Amino acid sequence: MTLAQAHRQRSLMRRHDRRRYQRVKVNLLGRFMLEDRHEYPCQTADLSPGSAALITPVVGRVGERVVVYVDHIGRIEGEIVRIHDAGFAMTINATLRKKDKLAAKLTWLANRHELNLPEDRRHNRVTPARPTATLAFPDGRIYESRIIDLSLSGAALALDARPPIGSPVMVGNLRATVVRLFEEGIAVEFAVMQTVESLEQGLA
Repeated sequence: MTLAQAHRQRSLMRRHDRRRYQRVKVNLLGRFMLEDRHEYPCQTADLSPGSAALITPVVGRVGERVVVYVDHIGRIEGEIVRIHDAGFAMTINATLRKKDKLAAKLTWLANRHELNLPEDRRHNRVTPARPTATLAFPDGRIYESRIIDLSLSGAALALDARPPIGSPVMVGNLRATVVRLFEEGIAVEFAVMQTVESLEQGLA
């Protein structure tokens, strides 16, 4: 098979995937690795069994192979096909059987809230003693933020600022990292697993 024939075959497969599978808007955390073997955090913007759009702090080059590990999904791999302001879009190279399994998983994730299904949570949620927390960034910016969700491992915070994923931040006296952006604000993961007592002291 010539290079031109292989390119035409890949284009036909991508068009087939677009017809067969729907893109789903899901915000899932993950990590990706470029050809230089360095790993970076990421978040999915939308996902289908044939492609993914990722929000990332760094981007590779178009045509570069990328391996991604996504929460709830697992390992996917493919090639970067487009660079956008917040990250990049990639193809997903997988067997038809694996793509069908991914389609079923995405359907479950998309319908989880509508069906009132329980979410996977690594750690129990905690009711904060006070509803706000102070956020401090390394550049000196300080924000007072409303706590949307809180657990022993991290928090979701209402915030107008849009720091890059991977940004270090102090939440009260607790070191944390920005791991996700969503419409109302940010999600952070604490550097150290907390107890209920240390969490209350750290946020006080």
